[in-house]
Amino acid sequence: MAFSAWQRRDSRKKSGPAADKKTKENGRFMDRSESGEKPRNKQERIDVIPDYDYLFTESTNKKGKKKNGFFGKIVKMNFCPLFFSSLLYVLQAAPVWLMPVLTADIIDAVTMAAGGQVAVSQAVKTISIDAVILALSILQNEPTTLFRVTIMSKMLRSTSAGIKSCVVRKLQSLSITYAKDMETGRIQSKFLKDTDSVDSLFSCLAQTIIPNVISALISAAIALSKNGIVALFFLCVVPLNVILSRLFSKRIRSENRAFRLRTESMSGRLTTMLEMMTVTKAHGLEQTEIAAVNKSISGVADAGLKIDKTYARFGSWAWCLNTFLSGACVVFCAVLALKGKISVGDIVLYQSMFVSISGYVMALVNLLPSLSTGFEALDSVAEIMNAKDVEMNIGKREVPSIRGDVEFDHVFYKYPDGERYIVRDLSLSVKAGECIAVVGASGSGKSTIMNLIIGFLTPVSGRILIDGKPLDEFNLSQYRHHISVVPQNSILFAGTVRENITYGLTRYSEEDLQKAVKIADLEEVLKDLPNGIDTDIGEHGDKLSGGQKQRITIARALIRNPEILIFDEATSALDNVSEYHVQKAISACIKGRTTFIVAHRLSTIRDADRILVMENGACVESGTYEELMEKKGKFYELKSLNDINTKIAEEALS
Repeated sequence: MAFSAWQRRDSRKKSGPAADKKTKENGRFMDRSESGEKPRNKQERIDVIPDYDYLFTESTNKKGKKKNGFFGKIVKMNFCPLFFSSLLYVLQAAPVWLMPVLTADIIDAVTMAAGGQVAVSQAVKTISIDAVILALSILQNEPTTLFRVTIMSKMLRSTSAGIKSCVVRKLQSLSITYAKDMETGRIQSKFLKDTDSVDSLFSCLAQTIIPNVISALISAAIALSKNGIVALFFLCVVPLNVILSRLFSKRIRSENRAFRLRTESMSGRLTTMLEMMTVTKAHGLEQTEIAAVNKSISGVADAGLKIDKTYARFGSWAWCLNTFLSGACVVFCAVLALKGKISVGDIVLYQSMFVSISGYVMALVNLLPSLSTGFEALDSVAEIMNAKDVEMNIGKREVPSIRGDVEFDHVFYKYPDGERYIVRDLSLSVKAGECIAVVGASGSGKSTIMNLIIGFLTPVSGRILIDGKPLDEFNLSQYRHHISVVPQNSILFAGTVRENITYGLTRYSEEDLQKAVKIADLEEVLKDLPNGIDTDIGEHGDKLSGGQKQRITIARALIRNPEILIFDEATSALDNVSEYHVQKAISACIKGRTTFIVAHRLSTIRDADRILVMENGACVESGTYEELMEKKGKFYELKSLNDINTKIAEEALS
């Protein structure tokens, strides 16, 4: 997520007919669906992904408990498709309800004809009419089903896409501190597993709950129209099943939550294992890592076993209750038939109706575990959607361009839960085009200063000014279009060299690409690759050396033509040969740009216009390389120590 903040300046490169199909908002170009405009054609309507962010807004009930009410809001939003699909379901399932009614009518007609109560011709007429009605109800099922499924599918697919899309947007709007605090594995679990469970929850409502409720009500209405006493007996099914569900619901919800947390923990542990694979093998810790992951897996298995036992116990009780009631219904109807209250055909009708109602109610009761899982997943997704640690860019100052002047005005910064200031009373004025190097021991605040310039962090007090304007008034997304960052650890993805350099750019010229390649000193690297710039570099660029990866990162920064360029210890992890090439690339690309360099090797910053020496969050020295060396202060001390360490390392290697 952090990488996306080092955004491209492709909005400035867009032109021509393709760009006319976009709408500019907040300094970036958006599809009409994104900006809220009505789509012009059918294809655009299909491509529209709804925005559900506002549906997660929390409210407080009378008891003071917070709730977001997302499920109710999404149901209300989709009322029309739910309503029409319900009407279609009545037609679709008509044969199911007509069959027992028509069967009872046919049995009564045959029985009465055999007993001489009606003429045989009249019985045949009744049977023929019933057969035609049944045939027509069966034939209409195919088109009705297709129409209903089309409506349901569009609604469910759109809802699913909307939920996933709003989670992605929220993740991209969260601050960098939130991203660092939240484990990647947990976020993946919430996005992949929990959003699917929320989809299943809504799908369960549309495809199971509503149809079963309709079916139960229609079956009860048919029974009531025939005999009120029998209908009252049928109604016993509902309260008894509700009581059973209430007895188990709290336990099921609690165990589902425990299972979800265990699954997130396991996902996080697995992600860590994959990231640490090289270190694990290098230290021969395979068995230790396997044991640690197995412990997490066992925790998930134990939590799952508890849920399974509870589900089994609940399902068993539900089956016993409804089977007992079904048997009681047969006895009850038989007694009524013996007393002449109902006909023989009605016994078949009522028993069929009772089995149907009992089946519908039992299906609803058996949904309790799935509903519990869905609502727990909804709470999990809401944890992200209701996170307050976000970058707010709405209504902020637009940033179409910048010169590159940067000023720190008595800036203090400490982490939200920290007591010590990471940056203390920093005042600095940098003119456009200047190169500023920042040096100091680990933890002295160097990288924090870079993060403050990027806008990842906000000062506790003091101001940061860009071109004389407060940074906290800027739309940070637009502002970062004018910045490029080369981090200590190269961030590459599986793809070609070209794709990694032009990441996020929809428009660029081959001339711009080759220029970036040349300045980044990548030409020699590309000559040795089998397919040149179109060579696949593997996941995280693992097919390349550290220096080669870093030069690709530099080329990615340069092709965006930024006004402010930041190198955060870009050479600290490289060998001498790789460092030479990367340093050569850095020297070539800083001309004419405001540049900030966090340096680990002090010999690499001789040409900086100014060097800041940081100690315990404060700037203790400032000046050119020659001035600071002549002063023989803190920088001189750091440089001498740096040279000694380098010499010791070289002697050890030799």
